[in-house]
Amino acid sequence: MNTHTFNKVCIVGLGLIGASLAQAIKDNQLAKTLVAVDKHNQSLIDAQQDGLIQQGSDTLANVIKDSDLIVIATPVKIAHKVFIDIKNAIDDGLIDSTCVITDVGSTKASVINEAKQVFNNHLPIGFVPAHPIAGAENSGYHARNPKLFVNHNVILCKLDSTHETAYQQVYKLWQDVGASVMEMDVEHHDKVLAFTSHLPHLLAFNLVEKLAKHDDNMDIFRYAAGGFRDFTRIAASDPTMWHDIFLANKSAIIEALDQYSQNLQSLKQTIINQNSTELMGMLGRAQAARKHFGHMLNSTPYTEDPKMTQNYQIEPLVKSNKINGTVKVPGDKSISHRSIMFGSLATGTTKVSGFLEGEDAMATLQAFRDMGVTIEGPNNGEVTIHGLGINGLKASQTPLYMGNSGTSMRLLSGILSAQQFDSVMTGDVSLSKRPMERVAKPLREMGAKIQTTGEKGTAPISITGNQALKGIDYDMPVASAQVKSCLLLASLWAKGTTTIIEPEICRDHTERMLTAFGYPVQVEKLKDGNKITVTGGGEMTACDIQVPSDISSAAFFMVAAAIAGEGSELTLSQVGMNPTRTGVIDILKLMGANISLSNETKIGDEPVADITIKSSSLQGINIPEHLVPLAIDEFPVLFVAASCAVGQTVLTGAKELRVKESDRIAVMADGLTTLDIDCTVTDDGIIIEGKGTGNNAQPIFTGGYILSHHDHRIAMSFTIASLRASDQITIEGTETVNTSFPNFAELANKIGMNIVENSQK
Repeated sequence: MNTHTFNKVCIVGLGLIGASLAQAIKDNQLAKTLVAVDKHNQSLIDAQQDGLIQQGSDTLANVIKDSDLIVIATPVKIAHKVFIDIKNAIDDGLIDSTCVITDVGSTKASVINEAKQVFNNHLPIGFVPAHPIAGAENSGYHARNPKLFVNHNVILCKLDSTHETAYQQVYKLWQDVGASVMEMDVEHHDKVLAFTSHLPHLLAFNLVEKLAKHDDNMDIFRYAAGGFRDFTRIAASDPTMWHDIFLANKSAIIEALDQYSQNLQSLKQTIINQNSTELMGMLGRAQAARKHFGHMLNSTPYTEDPKMTQNYQIEPLVKSNKINGTVKVPGDKSISHRSIMFGSLATGTTKVSGFLEGEDAMATLQAFRDMGVTIEGPNNGEVTIHGLGINGLKASQTPLYMGNSGTSMRLLSGILSAQQFDSVMTGDVSLSKRPMERVAKPLREMGAKIQTTGEKGTAPISITGNQALKGIDYDMPVASAQVKSCLLLASLWAKGTTTIIEPEICRDHTERMLTAFGYPVQVEKLKDGNKITVTGGGEMTACDIQVPSDISSAAFFMVAAAIAGEGSELTLSQVGMNPTRTGVIDILKLMGANISLSNETKIGDEPVADITIKSSSLQGINIPEHLVPLAIDEFPVLFVAASCAVGQTVLTGAKELRVKESDRIAVMADGLTTLDIDCTVTDDGIIIEGKGTGNNAQPIFTGGYILSHHDHRIAMSFTIASLRASDQITIEGTETVNTSFPNFAELANKIGMNIVENSQK
């Protein structure tokens, strides 16, 4: 049975691309017969001796008979001659008029125009223009590499004349040699490639040529560092090929050169004027953009390799599960987000210390860079934000990519709803499943035009600019700091006063930071929650922000010390003690945890303290519902504490947990069941049957394989469970721990745990 995609393939041109494709076709058994045409006789001889082709010639007519695929892999200037030879072969009956014809040229309009001239504007139905985005500075037959196209993009241009069968055959060919195939129209292709490929090559050739003629040329090349070598490497490419490309794509390249020249003049003037802020803005945006677009296009976290996955393998502690030490956890994520937002909207320069350099906060930082804000850093938690004022943001040239950060997307929805420009926000796979109508609906009441996606109202989110927002009275159906903050931010631009009533107290970082930046906000305490009032039209003034350690991150080590062996003691230094965030401490104390505070002070408007936790005999409790909003992010690790407690723990009133990075109630229940804990999921909570006996040396959990569903808090919670496990626990999807706690495993091992991190492509 013949399993070949093609019966006979003719490669015209055995240079790097043509020979590499021929070798890939042979290695993947995609053709029964391979023949080639090339003006260099030695390449043909070598290809036959290597067993790559069965026949070769410098004349197409000698080898083309009965070919069902022709690949034009010559310089684009030669394409006209090749099309003449192909037309003659069709007219002479050597090949069928439906033969599939494709090329690999770096320009498409010029190649198609050459074909139209030869075929009198009646292009063959099998003609499928293609462009593999792959190459190397070495050229010729002997530089061939059958893996050259693996994980590289190939662009196909579907013409009106192209038959669908031919298009699909070429599509499959490139997929079969390992490429990622995408479709693009001809004009757009040539314009994009002019900027991404042709302009860089032209600049590299030009720079090397100019420096070679410089009076100090010997010293220039003698002392050239790695940056020079990296940038000018492509100037070693084939001059003939690039000569033809530059002329073939003349219009698009001239446009690219004009724009680049304007940018150079602007940069020159910036340096002449010694405009440090503007220069740092350009450099910072460029540095961040290099990584940002890769993560955005691959829908991956900012802090990880786009193709990297990770798991933890955690062995039980053989001698003792006792842990000790002093730990400084990363900066508060909520405050880090808001410091970027408020600093960008304020007038003046805001300096931030202790900034959390995790994925979520970096998503917020990148979004404001995309909207024209000059931000220096982060560098060891230090960030400098040159604010543009309340009306200074500019439209991003691309969708704003929020990665995995629901906080970024929901809070930015409020800011973007009030801007003069249109906006689109996207996120990774996880974020794109989370509900966004909870902010979109009240924003529409304020006059915003905001569109979510699908029946569930998820990302991407499209926001129409230039809308006049008005203040509203909003009675929140569920306590949510993200929804409250979104509306408070939108109210800064709204006409009139916005009043928000929260049914229960939830974190108030936005209100505190508004005050710190000099924007009036009124908070009236109610029986259960708060009434917050803001009037639009004000201004904010820059100030310095010191970000305390994140209590949500500290919670993992609080539980670790509480469930660890007798004699365990941890001190967590300078942790944020905002009263709307301390529910985890209150709940652990109700369970009998030995927790004490010291060195209590304030950083800015946020209270901080050192927290000391000792090994404790925990008891199961009914968790008071008024504490639920004050510990909403900490419940996954509290479920681990409940499993180690004596007796039953009952959680109610926690529906918010179902719309986090995962359904945290269901996912934690699945993992706990895997580790032999009895639990029952309810509509708004969970019932956990604790297995504690008062002896913290006794294992509570078995070993097992845990699916974190790429939720950072799930992954870290089950890592803490390993302290009381009888066997190895493997946790899948731990790369997302960088969302909030980049050095989590390192710190955990420092206090005595045994985590092995495994990464793989």
